[in-house]
Formats: sequence, structure tokens, C-alpha cells
Amino acid sequence: MTTNNVLLPERIQKLVHALSNGVYERENTIRLCLLAALSGESVFLLGPPGIAKSYIAKRLIEAFDDSRFFEYLMTRFSTPEEVFGPLSIQELKDNGKYVRLTDGYLPTADVVFLDEIWKAGPAILNTLLTVVNERVFRNGSEVLPVPMRLLVTASNELPEPNSGLDALYDRMLVRIFVNRIQEKSNFKRLLTGDSGEAEISIGSDISIKAHEYEQWQRQIDNVSLSDDVFEKIYALKMLLEREAEEEGNNFPSEELYISDRRWKKAVRLLKASAFFNGRNDVNPVDLLLLQECLWHSPESRNVVTDVMRRFAQEICFSQQEALAIANEANEDSRELAEEIKDVLGHTADTELSMRKEKNRIDLSGARRYSINMANNLVKFVMLDSNPSVSEKEKGDSRWVYVDANEFEKKIKNGVCEVYGYVNKNPNLCMLKFDVDGEHRLVIKDIANRPVPVAIVGIDDNDPDTFSEWQARNEASIAKIDDAKHLIRVARTQINAALPHHFANSDLLELLANSITDAEETLQRQTTKFEKSAFRTRMLTEYFE
Repeated sequence: MTTNNVLLPERIQKLVHALSNGVYERENTIRLCLLAALSGESVFLLGPPGIAKSYIAKRLIEAFDDSRFFEYLMTRFSTPEEVFGPLSIQELKDNGKYVRLTDGYLPTADVVFLDEIWKAGPAILNTLLTVVNERVFRNGSEVLPVPMRLLVTASNELPEPNSGLDALYDRMLVRIFVNRIQEKSNFKRLLTGDSGEAEISIGSDISIKAHEYEQWQRQIDNVSLSDDVFEKIYALKMLLEREAEEEGNNFPSEELYISDRRWKKAVRLLKASAFFNGRNDVNPVDLLLLQECLWHSPESRNVVTDVMRRFAQEICFSQQEALAIANEANEDSRELAEEIKDVLGHTADTELSMRKEKNRIDLSGARRYSINMANNLVKFVMLDSNPSVSEKEKGDSRWVYVDANEFEKKIKNGVCEVYGYVNKNPNLCMLKFDVDGEHRLVIKDIANRPVPVAIVGIDDNDPDTFSEWQARNEASIAKIDDAKHLIRVARTQINAALPHHFANSDLLELLANSITDAEETLQRQTTKFEKSAFRTRMLTEYFE
């Protein structure tokens, strides 16, 4: 790209600020109208009379250096002469040709505002469709190029169904609902401020020159749309189509129909957004602009708004996908941990002695260890995370050593206390063992919660099973890494897209908050997961 993309966003920001000066609660409308102008698209403003729709359009002409503005209020009595120029009597008299004098009318204007657009007659609207479509005006036998950079149309109503105006309405890519001023403070400033229109001061350093505008149109087309961003657009398309099929909508499903042409024009608007924000590729943040491109009526606008909020919170940066992957990894890890406890957890045998049921644990096959002067120790591996099994040894207990003979004797009656060693600590600690209702051997942690245990040399005699567990554990770890990667990419991409000069501020805030929420949720999930995954990964070492 030949334009200095580093300086262009700052220039656009200054331009937006200048155009918005003195206008209350219309900043978003002005930003979108400016973007439409910069990309050569048309805008439709829907809203009641007296809310500064024409004022917005007049302001936009100031953004362009040496440009002409045309404004007209349509009525059912409007004639083509009033919009496209009167017929030349001289040309008709001399040459018998119907040629219009277009100077000062729509065919020669750079910015056009047509109020109450749908009240115009077919002759005007059919000609306007050609102008919007092809950017040419057929004047007699001549085909004249139309310099129109921005067409702003406005109405307090939509075109009547079956009125033949769908084709023209479809060309109005950016559709904005303009409401009355809502904030009390802004309303007060409106009433008590200067009764005149606020003046705009746009310096020559930021005003748009004709040659720049033409150059930018070529450069916009060079902005890339990655496969990842395309997938997000397609996901949004699927969401809207599913909404159209939902029963109970209070409007025809056709109002959520979006033509292929409209999608294509919308993508060019996204490219323009990326370009004027100083980027060479479309960022997922740019997709927030689609909220104002995909609705047809106020009712469908509400649906599109709801869908876009869901899209921003869950899909735009793969937040939902990242958390789903993390959930899947946690579920896999939980199932694996349960399987390990079921397979390795030692089950006590029972025998009758003096008409009482006694526990019997045969340690003859257990591996023997020596610590200090003790040399008849057996090793029990903890099969679950715990805060510690002894007050003298803080942190997660991984294994304990106890005297085999003492343990066999004391465990017969169930709950028993024996001295032993925790992890690699050479100091003796008092340990509490028990056999639960399912005859599983457990050790009590410092919160008196049972932790299942396995006996080294007895319960760990299947190396193939250990290998399978390690493979499944590594697969779960890879899933968590994928989830982390998606959120890291999301954070990087949103930071790269800010500040954004055109996106709806409320939707942008919702998107940013959703990424923060996803980061925090993933962090909580990861903390729990990592303890379990680490224990499984070290399992072979614990049984050494």
C-alpha cells in the first residue's frame, strides 16, 4: 500500500472528531456515514423528523475538499427535473434532444442527501437505482460519470411491501436507526446552547482530496480477508439464518434475508474499515460493523442486534470455542483421574475374627524402602490432589512410607494412626488411614477428607496401562494449550485493532469484556486442570 497507514488512522480520528463537534448522540452515525463515504457506499437513516438527519449529511460534505452537496426533500409530487436537472430548451429546440442541465443537481454532486426517499415517484427512483448501481447518469445520448461519493437517504418509514423498491433499498448498505436525544445532559445542552448550528473547522491537512479518494478506492481492494475471518462471517450468517427459521418471530422471515450482493458489499466495507484503521487485513473487530448492514426493519433490527451481541460475546474471537475446548480437556482429565483411582485404588480384603469383620491388607508383594534406620517400609501413592496428609508437611502430598508390619496390624480395625514419612521429608509424621464403605484404602488429609491410595509393587503392575494414561493426559494438555492459544490470539488481535474509529462503542466494550471474562474463566479452569494433569504426568515417577 502506498498510503502511509501509520498516519492515516490519526487523520481519520481528527476528521471524525471535527465532524462530531457540537453534535449530541450522533457520533456513531457520523462515523458510519464517513466510513460509507470513504468506501463509496450508500446510507439509509431511519427515524422520526427533526433529529438532524440532513444536518449530518451536510456536515459530511465538509470532509471533502472542493466538493458539492445536493439535498432534496421528496414528495409524491417531485419530478425528475427537481433532482436530475431541468431539460435544456435550447438543446431541444436546436437539436431535438432531451438533455438535462445537470450542473448543481444530483448528477454533479459529491455528497447527496435525499429526505423521505420512498415518497419519490418511479421515474426518479428508477434513475436513482442506475446512478447508485453504475455511478453513471444517462443524459440523452451521453453517459456521464457521477462523482457521488456518498448517498444519504432518510425516511421515517420503510418502502411498502411489493412496491418494487427492494432493489434500491438493498443498495443502502449501511442502515442506521437515528433516535431522539436520550441523555438528559445532552438534551439540556441542546436547549440551552447556541441556537445556531455549530461551526466545523476542518483544516486542509485532514480534508480529503479528490486524488486521495480515488487512490484509496484502489487500495481498499488490496486489504486481505483471512480464512479465519471468513469463517467468523460464515458463522454469523448461519446464526442469522437459524434465527430466520425460528418460529414466533413477529415479522416475515424474508426480513432476515441477506442477499449475496449485500454480503459482498459489506465485506468491502470491512476492508475499508481495516484500511482506514491502518491495517492491511480485516480484523474480527471490524465485523462489529455488520450490525448496521444486515437488518431490514425495526423488528429484524432487534433480532440482528441480539445476534450480534451473542456473536461478539461468544464467536467473534473464538471465546466460546476456547472455553468449550478447555471444558472438554477438564472433562477428559476428570474421567482419567477417576479411572486411575478405580484401577489403582487398593481394595482391602475382609475376614471374620471373633465374629467381627476385620480388614486384611497383604503387603508381602509390596516393594520395600529404607529411610534413616527403617528398612521395612512400604510406599503408598496418593491418587488425588490434597492439601497435605500431615500438618508437618505443607502442600500436596504425593506419597507416604510406613512400616509394613505396623500397618498390617493396625489397619485390621479400620481407622488407624501410624507414623510414616511424607514425600521426601525424612522426619516422621503421624498419618491416619481408613477403609471406606466400599472397602477402599484411604488416607485422611489435614481436612479429614479421604484420599484413595495405591500400594507400590502391588497395584502398579501394568506398564501398558500407564503408557495409555500418559498419552490421554498429554492429549488433554494439548487441548488446554489450544484454548490458551485461542485466547492469546484474541487478546493480541483486539489490542491490534484498538482504537477503532468506526465500531459501535457499546458493542466494542461488550466484546472486550467477553475476552477478559474468557481469560479469567480459562485461568480458573487451568488452575484446577494443571494440578490433575501434573499428578498424572508424574504418576510413573511416584511409583518408582
